[in-house]
Amino acid sequence: MSDFFKLAYDLIAKIVYFLVEWVVNFFKGFVKLFVTGWADYIAIFNSYFGYFTLPLKILSILLMVILVAIPIVLIVIIVRKIVIGIQLRAVRDDNNTLYREIGRLNKQVLELMDEKNKILAMKVNSTTGLPLATTAGLGVEGAAATMTPVPAGGPPIAAAAGMPDPLADPLTAMPGAGTAAPAGGVAVAGGVAVSGGSTAIDEDALTAAAAAAATAAASAKSLAEEKERSSADRFPKLSLVDARYQEYEPPEFDNDVTLQQFTENYRLFAASQMHLYYTPEIVRRFVAGMAASKLLILEGISGTGKTSLPYSFSRYINNPATMVSVQPSFRDRTELLGYFNEFSKRFNETEFLRALYEANYREDPCFVVLDEINLARIEYYFAEMLSVLELPSKEEWVLDLVPTAWPGDPIKLESGKIRVPANIWFVGTANNDDSTFTITDKVYDRAMPIELNERADAFECDLQPRCCVTAAHLEEMFAKAKEEHPISESTLSRMIKLDTYLQTRFKLAFGNRIMKQMYDFIPVYVACGGTELGGLDYIVARKVLKKFESQNVTFVRDEIKGLLAYFEKNFGKTAMPDSRSYLERIQNLY
Repeated sequence: MSDFFKLAYDLIAKIVYFLVEWVVNFFKGFVKLFVTGWADYIAIFNSYFGYFTLPLKILSILLMVILVAIPIVLIVIIVRKIVIGIQLRAVRDDNNTLYREIGRLNKQVLELMDEKNKILAMKVNSTTGLPLATTAGLGVEGAAATMTPVPAGGPPIAAAAGMPDPLADPLTAMPGAGTAAPAGGVAVAGGVAVSGGSTAIDEDALTAAAAAAATAAASAKSLAEEKERSSADRFPKLSLVDARYQEYEPPEFDNDVTLQQFTENYRLFAASQMHLYYTPEIVRRFVAGMAASKLLILEGISGTGKTSLPYSFSRYINNPATMVSVQPSFRDRTELLGYFNEFSKRFNETEFLRALYEANYREDPCFVVLDEINLARIEYYFAEMLSVLELPSKEEWVLDLVPTAWPGDPIKLESGKIRVPANIWFVGTANNDDSTFTITDKVYDRAMPIELNERADAFECDLQPRCCVTAAHLEEMFAKAKEEHPISESTLSRMIKLDTYLQTRFKLAFGNRIMKQMYDFIPVYVACGGTELGGLDYIVARKVLKKFESQNVTFVRDEIKGLLAYFEKNFGKTAMPDSRSYLERIQNLY
């Protein structure tokens, strides 16, 4: 027996050896054919190519190209077959999964239809008094035929009275469902004739009844949606504002105060009641900035009172500012205004939106402080507001919140839109460090930047009360300042010369927007106790020369000396200190 196993082992081992040898020789031949055999091919080619004529040389080259292309094409075909096979396998797997899911859904549909038929049979049984076994096999049309039973020899009670049967199904309770039965005990109910236990179905009547039922269902759905809209409160925060201002009584306004008194009294109020100290120059710039733009940007080092300035100013006019902390995640308008949640049917309101809405109820100036305004890109999340505030007519200052109005919406919303009132100002605070974004020229051109880099010295003063003024009176004071302190011809002439010089040397221009801000800022600045040249100096330094930061470093450094000499020649050695200081700082920086 052992000799037999030895024989079997030797035979199987020899067969395996030959198979392995065949596979190895196959791969060796493949390697020689496509890899190592190229040296022999080239040697054969060279041995003939040398003495061939030109036509034979061309044919030889074409032959070599074809021989090289054949294995490449074979390899490409094999790889493509493999890739297509893998893709087809994946598609088959996906199709099998899809077929199984379709089968499962079909099964659920059949189960639901069966359940529906059972429920309908139970309903028919409860209204007709027939056994469940009888009505279960009737289906929808058969069930309709049994909804109004007819006593032998006469019409149903409800039909005889000309009214729908209160116990009948809606399909048979339609107009014309009950008619008198003719002699012989035949009654017609909803287009179904019943006589001697047999039924004849009027298909047109059933179709009309089904259409009427569908119309009634659609009408009921529409009424339900209308009821939901009338009772829904999409803006709970804004509705609370409506409720709070129903019995609101405005304070007594001091509309006789002058602009200089107004600014000086604020400085005393901040010092005496809030222990916050500001120089008269900062207060002048802040109030004059309000006359020039609806957006003010307070810049400077930390701890100089950027946030406390608008906060204390709003306390001074007895209308505390709304504080909004800007987050680095702010990307678009929804961060400020909120958005409508289609699932809950409510608007996700923000404090910014509430403050904007509440300002429509008030007559005094309102402030919204955007703290750390450049933690995110203001030109993204504040873009729509920047565009709206640029519109010349304040009647066009509106923002879309929702597409349509609902009956329960707040009072001050008009067709889903909120108005940006003229009595609101936006104040942004900005730190210039590595954690913040650079504020672009687009924003600077529209805003009024105010720099706070120094703390004012503390001083003692008597207790100063608040001063309540209307926004309309504040605008009147601004307009009066422009009448009483128009920009002089000499200053205008120097402005035009400076504009020409900057355009020639630096390709910088004031622009129409900056010129308009000058005409608004400088008279109010003068009315608050400043000088005309001081107002011009501040505008040039913060609005025009700031554009140097985006220009070529070497070019600016070489030209600044000439610009400093120009300021000294045309404005005097001691004039324009802000502009000169700013240019020297840029020169030292570069």
